[in-house]
Amino acid sequence: MGLDVAHNALVEVADGVFVWLQPGGESGVSNAGAVIDDDGITVIDTMMVRSQWEPFALAVHKLGMPIRRLVLTHAHIDHVGGTRAFPNAAVYGSQQTSDLLDYTEMPIDSYKTFMSAFADQFDEIAELGCRPVTHLVTDGAPLTNRIELLPATGHTSGDVMVLIEDADVLFAGDLCFFGVTPLAFQGDPATWAATLDVIGDFAEMIVPGHGPIGRAQDCALLAQYLRHCVDGVIPNGPWDSWIERVERDPINIERSALLKAGRDEMPPSMLKAIGFG
Repeated sequence: MGLDVAHNALVEVADGVFVWLQPGGESGVSNAGAVIDDDGITVIDTMMVRSQWEPFALAVHKLGMPIRRLVLTHAHIDHVGGTRAFPNAAVYGSQQTSDLLDYTEMPIDSYKTFMSAFADQFDEIAELGCRPVTHLVTDGAPLTNRIELLPATGHTSGDVMVLIEDADVLFAGDLCFFGVTPLAFQGDPATWAATLDVIGDFAEMIVPGHGPIGRAQDCALLAQYLRHCVDGVIPNGPWDSWIERVERDPINIERSALLKAGRDEMPPSMLKAIGFG
């Protein structure tokens, strides 16, 4: 699985296509990227706290081109916390991402409980806030000569993928977790698995929201795991080596059962993990 790429560095994986991967990929540790076009740079996600986004933003600025666009793959804080690092970029995201960034008060105490390793950095996020979406992504459409935006659903109801077809690279956001147990507390595991069935056909190189760069077979394995969550029993398998299984299996199974019962609710295991119940 995966392409061996240095962590915490801006690495060019194809012509003008850069990734920034964080090691591990557990809660609060996500990936980001940047793509160079003739008119400047498109940034894809911004990670979460200053210790993460500041070196990434510095590396992107050192590319020496204007940063024109920022694409948010979804609204979770580990992908949008650093939006203020790119103040002049147009911000692209789904309606769901826009609604959450515009109207939802940040649950800082829950962040501190769920991602305690970063607890001392969340107060700054609350103070600075995140930039709102300036351009809604509602349908699949070209963003630039190189980039196509692809709305999807599964991890959330408002996921957005970024395809650079001429480089055969797809930034999948949290529709893809590779080597890391997915987290479906706001998702639909059955729909998510069906989405993964087609994601593998989009590009040879797939940059996940968490974990190392992967391929189509990694999407297939993730879809298989999610279907076991829907069934309510996860047998032994290749996912046994994934991190955060103990914490996330109950969340994913409970979420699947709630949706089967017609209840679009946060799973009890997730409520407990964020400090409720």
